[in-house]
Amino acid sequence: MRIHWSWSDNEKALREDLKTQAAEMLEAAGCKEVETYDDDAPMGFSVHEMGTVRMGNDPKTSVLNAHNQAHDVPNLFVTDGSAMASTSCVNPSCTYMALTARAANYAVEEMKRRNL
Repeated sequence: MRIHWSWSDNEKALREDLKTQAAEMLEAAGCKEVETYDDDAPMGFSVHEMGTVRMGNDPKTSVLNAHNQAHDVPNLFVTDGSAMASTSCVNPSCTYMALTARAANYAVEEMKRRNL
């Protein structure tokens, strides 16, 4: 397996905006001499990467269907963050658990129908 990644222009812009807004909030709270920084850490250091096997209706533009089932491999379900194209600034673990429960229920129903 080979994985190629890079920060998108949107992610770079989000990082800049985060620094600006954080400084503004701290200054509004009375902090003095606020300095921002960006250590440009590698992916995986402190964020939840998303989207490498994203969900979607079209197998040409997505890997998984709406039930987290691979378009091309019917007995493969992916329920971690790679199924989502993006996330907010909070921990997405509850979303992973919900996706997993939903996918497992769907898989069981498909097994009962002998589709898997």
